[in-house]
Amino acid sequence: MARSIRLEYEGAYYHVMARGNRQEKIFLDDDDRRYFLKTLGDICEMTGWRVHAWVLMSNHYHLFIQTPEANLVAGMKWFQNTYTRRFNVRHKAWGRLFGDRYKAILVEGKNSYYYEALLDYIHLNPVRAGLIEVKKQSVLDYPWSSIAAEYALTPSKRNAWMACTEGLKSFGFSDTADGRRKMIEHLDQRAAEEKGNESVPKNNKVTRSWYWGTKNFSQKILSLKETVFNKERSRAYHSAAERKAHGLQQAKALLSEGLIQANLTKKDLLNLNGSDPRKISLALLIRKKTMVSNAWLAEHLKMKSAANVSRLLANQDI
Repeated sequence: MARSIRLEYEGAYYHVMARGNRQEKIFLDDDDRRYFLKTLGDICEMTGWRVHAWVLMSNHYHLFIQTPEANLVAGMKWFQNTYTRRFNVRHKAWGRLFGDRYKAILVEGKNSYYYEALLDYIHLNPVRAGLIEVKKQSVLDYPWSSIAAEYALTPSKRNAWMACTEGLKSFGFSDTADGRRKMIEHLDQRAAEEKGNESVPKNNKVTRSWYWGTKNFSQKILSLKETVFNKERSRAYHSAAERKAHGLQQAKALLSEGLIQANLTKKDLLNLNGSDPRKISLALLIRKKTMVSNAWLAEHLKMKSAANVSRLLANQDI
């Protein structure tokens, strides 16, 4: 069966989920979780993603992300591959870490009902898994979700890629100590309601549908899907789309700025070895901020080949 197409567009919201291969754990300890969040931060810096909520369970994760540029697929490929490599290096393991293809459900993020329902669903995952004892504990007692690690903190202590202020505002809460406290109380109340009443809807559509939103939103997505299917999917199209989506102009600007800082010219690159430390530093700078390909880096930095760039950057734990 052919894989379903990934729909990408500027400003899209997604509920992204992935499980471990054969349902096995993707986090063996807290350091794995820290590496995962570091990798998430890395890809957010590279792509411009905004994260509205996240939770890390033992064998899976949930993310609620917004993509200002149409770059979900390229970003997720780098994200999961990089975390897998970091996990395998730490644990001297080999092979795939994640199981089936990750899910990416389009969300009508501008609609407060669907936005708030998804935030609640993600933050209450530890409650549903029995990791929080309702009425005796708070959602804050599970440290590996964005409610405890991001929303409960002051803005200066959060990761720059988090969209907590937007999340609080959707519920009518200000990003103040009082507003953050009300957000936590809201979730603790929701947890108690679900625990005490099995008839409370669990929003299975949040994970089982291909979209999460109104009928009008689904019609918009179906129209977009039809457009994508009918578009000629030539190699040139893919290349042009990638250049537009992943910061080609930004990469060129970073290259020019980096050459000035290194006191080099483009002609100097021709005379330097492909593995010259200055070239590697420039490649690291551009890779950290953009999603240009290794082939682009090899061509513009004169680093021989995409394979050479991949090898050199892998040694730098990109």
